[in-house]
Amino acid sequence: MENSQILPLKNDINHQFLHILRTANLADSTRQKYIRVVEDYLAHGGEFTDQEALATFASTLSRSRRGHLKSAIKKCVEGMATAVKGQATPDNIDSVQAALLRFEALQDTIQVSTPKGQKSHTWLSQREVKRLLSQPDTQKPIGRRDKIALGLCVAAGLRREEAVAVQFTDIECLPMKQTFRTIINVKGKGAKDRSVPILESLAKDIEAWGSEVGNDGLVLRSLGRGNRLGDSLTAVSLFRLVTKYGKRIGKPELAPHDLRRTYAQLGYEAGVPITQISTLLGHSSIDTTMRYLNLELDLQTTVSDFIPY
Repeated sequence: MENSQILPLKNDINHQFLHILRTANLADSTRQKYIRVVEDYLAHGGEFTDQEALATFASTLSRSRRGHLKSAIKKCVEGMATAVKGQATPDNIDSVQAALLRFEALQDTIQVSTPKGQKSHTWLSQREVKRLLSQPDTQKPIGRRDKIALGLCVAAGLRREEAVAVQFTDIECLPMKQTFRTIINVKGKGAKDRSVPILESLAKDIEAWGSEVGNDGLVLRSLGRGNRLGDSLTAVSLFRLVTKYGKRIGKPELAPHDLRRTYAQLGYEAGVPITQISTLLGHSSIDTTMRYLNLELDLQTTVSDFIPY
């Protein structure tokens, strides 16, 4: 079998790359970023058989978009490699290997530099969390919604894409030994589902909000004039919402991910095992969870205090 039969034509590769991204197991927000940057490349006349053009286009992007492009290419290359391997026979093994090498070279075309140093993150104290949650005017519908939105980020540790996707049917009350515990069934990143226990106070606010808006569909919805209930609150709108209330407590750059870090940090300080925190956050690795925590050197209490010297 000839190499042209193993490796699709230029336009076919472009179409197949987009198809792989559209059907890949990715979070919706991630999929949109990947598809957007790939479509931009194709709109500039780029082809995925042209490494030089791809490298030139990548060099014009910001570091974050260049990272999106590199990750998108990696996902596409993995999908194409699987398809090519499926066509392998003793007669065409050389062509298959050649195609795989070309895909591998394509993946290495885009270089993304790793930023030096550590980005400064924000963690809130318990007092600051209380101040933040006291800011929405709960006498008004928009204030009641906003408090729940903040709560899903800081009291449940949800990513903003997860928070705006929560539906009333995702809230469940489960029996324990002597009581009940309310949980949120979260559809997480990479289609990884998890259950997150929440405070009874947050559960009651959600229940009351449900009675107000109909206990149907998404919990976080846009509110128009006259408090008219609209479509879902977008992840961008949630980011702006958090920033707005952050300014009120002297944290003008506060973001949803800072609230998620705060959830992890306050849990860790309270003695919750890091393995459980990692599970609640939906992390695939404890190393990722470690990066969420503000683990500075503690001179007050340290390991040497417990060594019998």
